Amino acid sequence: MRNIKIVLRYNGAHFYGWQKQKNLRTVQGDLEDAIFAITGERVEVFGSGRTDKGVHALGQVASFHLETNIPLKNLQNALNDRLQSDVRVMSISLAKDDFHARFSAKIKTYEYVVQVGGVSDAIKSELVAYFPYDVDLEKMKKAAKMLVGKHNFKGFCAADTQVTSFERQIFDIQIKKVGKIYKFSVTGNGFLYNMVRIFVGTLLDVGRGALSFDDVEKALTLGERKHAGQTMPACGLYLKSVKYSI
Repeated sequence: MRNIKIVLRYNGAHFYGWQKQKNLRTVQGDLEDAIFAITGERVEVFGSGRTDKGVHALGQVASFHLETNIPLKNLQNALNDRLQSDVRVMSISLAKDDFHARFSAKIKTYEYVVQVGGVSDAIKSELVAYFPYDVDLEKMKKAAKMLVGKHNFKGFCAADTQVTSFERQIFDIQIKKVGKIYKFSVTGNGFLYNMVRIFVGTLLDVGRGALSFDDVEKALTLGERKHAGQTMPACGLYLKSVKYSI
């Protein structure tokens, strides 16, 4: 039995997230149905992360075991023929037997794209978030540096997050501006529920003066959600890449 690794790109606007849900369209569900239609095998496809409803991917990694001895390139082409146009298998390869798309992952990078100010773009409303206020880029960059490192990020996740530890390591946060479009790139060894969306909301709120650097510090040291910023909408979030070695 082969262990197969694929890299996916998808527009999450019309998916109810990655994970299979009864009577709802999901990325995992579409993939498993397509594999069954092609091979007759019912397999479980594991993703590197369970993207939420409306979240996109530029480099989602998934893995599954398959008995059918179909050539990999033929399988990739067949999957892309079978899948709807808003999800694509960008690459396919054989993985080691012990490879697991989720549990073998070491580093993930998420990108958040937001239009700041002006009139929101109706055409890109499912792909780019909107923030109506002017912001100070240098203040946001300074606040971003405060989030880099190993911290308890309890103050930067959804209140109902159920995990055994809130400690994560953030390796880098970059903010790039082109016109009114801001791109936040966040790289870490793991992320809590809504963590990146709250990071971006916090940085934007600092940038417009609604939060201070002291608020960011309190969210880190006290672990209280009330000191951090708003949760930005899912439409601006992209799983950009996943690395399996450091």
